[in-house]
Amino acid sequence: METNERPLSAEIWDTLHPAAQAVIVALQAQVVTLEVRVRELEARLGQNSSNSSRPPSSDPPQTPVQRRLPPSGRQPGGQPGHEAHQRLLLAPEQVDRVVDHWPQQCSHCHELLAPDPGLAVGEAVRHQVTDLPPIRPQVTEHRLWRMRCPACGQQTRAGLPPEVPQGAFGPRMQAVVAILSGRYRLSRREVAAVCADVLCVDLAVGSVDGLCQDTAQALAQPMADLEAAVKARGPVHADETHWRQAGASRWLWVAAGVTATVFRIASSRGSAVIKGLLGEDFGGWLITDRWTAYTWIPPERRQVCWAHLKRDFQAVVDQGGPGQPVGEAALVLIHRLFTAWHLARDNPAQRPWLREQVDPIQAEFRTLLETGQESRDQKAAGLCWSLLRLWPALWTFVTVDGVEPTNNRAEQAIRPAVLWRKGSFGTQSDDGAHFVERMLSVTATCKQQQRSLLEYLTEVCSAAHGSHPIPSLLPAQSIAQSS
Repeated sequence: METNERPLSAEIWDTLHPAAQAVIVALQAQVVTLEVRVRELEARLGQNSSNSSRPPSSDPPQTPVQRRLPPSGRQPGGQPGHEAHQRLLLAPEQVDRVVDHWPQQCSHCHELLAPDPGLAVGEAVRHQVTDLPPIRPQVTEHRLWRMRCPACGQQTRAGLPPEVPQGAFGPRMQAVVAILSGRYRLSRREVAAVCADVLCVDLAVGSVDGLCQDTAQALAQPMADLEAAVKARGPVHADETHWRQAGASRWLWVAAGVTATVFRIASSRGSAVIKGLLGEDFGGWLITDRWTAYTWIPPERRQVCWAHLKRDFQAVVDQGGPGQPVGEAALVLIHRLFTAWHLARDNPAQRPWLREQVDPIQAEFRTLLETGQESRDQKAAGLCWSLLRLWPALWTFVTVDGVEPTNNRAEQAIRPAVLWRKGSFGTQSDDGAHFVERMLSVTATCKQQQRSLLEYLTEVCSAAHGSHPIPSLLPAQSIAQSS
């Protein structure tokens, strides 16, 4: 043991028997190890949405409230000069029924007034009430007659036209069932209950599942188009979350591009899945967290999520110990970085200004990481070391238009899938997995393109019933470029 590491003064230490010295040294080393272990366990116990990937809904009651700006002193609600947001009146041609109300007597002299339009002053005040009529499904009965041929005497029965579904439900009804299950995450029994209570259509649970599977099959080609579009050149946000299938562990992946979003359920969390989604010759930019499955992309074509880094450094601070100053200094720099980004992100002309603001932050951050990797705190040192290896991937958003410093797009896209998993405990078969993948993909893509999910799925189901080409979610030129 070195002199400066002795737990006792030199005078006392030299009077001890060598065996006693060895015991003290061993106990001192054990104390240091246990202190590190206690800090790690306390940090794990103190994990919340601010210092880990846990969602805010899992935060315990004792979670510290995040710092907020001091009160501004303004009253809650709309401020003076704020543009009012009101429901706009529909045009007269969009109104189904008009009811005129006339005053019955004068409010001044109480003279009785007749409903005479000639006495009207100015225009009437318009008040519109929107309501739903009683829903009654439209049932079409197709009668297939059998006729006897007067020439040969044989009988022939008419067949259904190609556009008529072979089953008992039409394309719009099929689309509604698929949306209730795949968009609003209702169970098969709940979908049947909504159809009975709201739509006045009786469906068995098996019929609901059959309609969902038919919709998944009809979406096979549009899904292929979406996958091709995501592989095209451009920024892509990717993420993954745990999934369950028939009690076995699976992973749900998402790749969100500029015009399309694709989900895939796989048995692995390895790089082979994302390579299959993007293609091994992917030439765009990938925005992700620091999971190792994404390291096959060169750092120069990646953007690491700064929101994740903020949580990582917050965890270093919350753990305490020798790494705490490193975490605190990093959080200050990250705050400056996000402040500059928020001021410049919506204005392309601000890009040069953004680079000017980020340059000193970048230099200070590198110095901090180089110093931090020598920290006695293994967690802080490991984090600094790993970020230095990914250094180019920290700053892609500064120089490449369309690349953002966070992975919010993928996390927002995957959030409905997480809620679906929590409510359904996953899927039970590959067919169920295909339905989940395709409905999540189509739903997210329709939202990206501001298209009606119901109208698109109705078109898909109609085409499938009539054996027509399934409409794509992408413009023709996008499909040609991605193929």
